[in-house]
Amino acid sequence: MRIFWVLYGIYKFVNDEKHLNPELWIKTDLNRFLELLEPLAARNKLGCILIQLPPSFTYERDYRNLEAFLGMVPDGYEFAAEFRHHSWMRDDTWKLLRRFGVGYCIVDEPLLPPEVRVTANFAYFRWHGRGSSPWYDYLYSEEELRDWVPRIESAKNEADKVYGYFNNHYHGFAVENCIEILEMFNAAKPEHQRIKEHIIRHNQPKRTVTHERKLEDFGFGASAPTVADLILRLTDEARLERGMEIKDNEIAIEELTEQTITAKIRNYGIRIDFEERVLQHDCDDWRKGIGIKRLCKHVTKLFLALPPARSNRILKDITENKSSWKFQYQ
Repeated sequence: MRIFWVLYGIYKFVNDEKHLNPELWIKTDLNRFLELLEPLAARNKLGCILIQLPPSFTYERDYRNLEAFLGMVPDGYEFAAEFRHHSWMRDDTWKLLRRFGVGYCIVDEPLLPPEVRVTANFAYFRWHGRGSSPWYDYLYSEEELRDWVPRIESAKNEADKVYGYFNNHYHGFAVENCIEILEMFNAAKPEHQRIKEHIIRHNQPKRTVTHERKLEDFGFGASAPTVADLILRLTDEARLERGMEIKDNEIAIEELTEQTITAKIRNYGIRIDFEERVLQHDCDDWRKGIGIKRLCKHVTKLFLALPPARSNRILKDITENKSSWKFQYQ
């Protein structure tokens, strides 16, 4: 069994204080970290080391820092980089990782698309879950996992080996889903099946993980939904409540036409293009929820402030044609 290590975004390598800046003694930090792992490496028990970068680590600002850091990584270790910002999804990133033999962390999460890129002699998959608060409070269905089988097969054709890591660890779901993936590749052993059955029995009262909320879940009847009802199809109660707390004098609707709506809420901007089905906003919570198309408190407030018929029309279209709508961070 190999042990996997994560250099988390809160670690001093990558936090706001250092951001992998080579002028801030990053190489010394790296050598100290690897020294701690030496007993595992010496016994061939060390797996891939994950560089988990925070959302604030962007291509435009931090490319040179990452390039310098990867140049410091000694031979004999397997490193993979996990990005949390869309700016890294470009050819220059894949070229950089290939140059240093560092793997790209192929993710299933709300912030980035599940794009398969093999940039080293190994592939690294990481399933975080598709929940909202938090992401990893999530149980993958068999159908959702089977969607990953051809992607893993594709990576196997390009890499010498494939690592897989489930981070949806609430209630033992990570272990259960990991075993299910092994079963799909006929790699599960009898003891795996016993462990899986034990976890399922233990978690039976908790296995009501809903992948899609319905109005009935919030106590609404079959009558015509209100704007608040429709908002709750696209966000949670806490964000709806925070949106309601924003004062009316904090929002300014700058443009309101049949096709386009633009508004300012506090220091943030919102733009809706109904014809093109585009919704743009620029707060941090919005950016974090783009992958699952979740409304933040500011966008929630806009829909509460618009004429109800107009909000109703847009929200219904978003919920009924969610895959066609583009949520963008502007």
